[in-house]
Amino acid sequence: MANRNEGKAPEEPKQEFAQEPNRNVPGDEAYRAELLQLQKVDFALVELTLYLDTHPNDLQAVQQFNQLAQTRAQIAHHFEMKYGPLMQFGHSFTRFPWQWSQSPWPWEV
Repeated sequence: MANRNEGKAPEEPKQEFAQEPNRNVPGDEAYRAELLQLQKVDFALVELTLYLDTHPNDLQAVQQFNQLAQTRAQIAHHFEMKYGPLMQFGHSFTRFPWQWSQSPWPWEV
């Protein structure tokens, strides 16, 4: 009886990568929920920006914009302390070691 693997290249073993213990894994439910909360506030800020471009004297809209901007800063700070930086080029602080390359890309979430 002939050996089935004759003439075939041996299969390479699958690589397994070590994972850091006790690390919040981006993509878990808490990560997604907190990112969604931030995205909702960002959406409202974009809409208010567009509105204020055509209605610059609307005091209530300006106050709402400033309140949401403050809320966004708090949410973003909490998110970054837990999961790492959201943006780079000086918009976000980072811990050591450099974390920017460890965060998931927007299309990976």
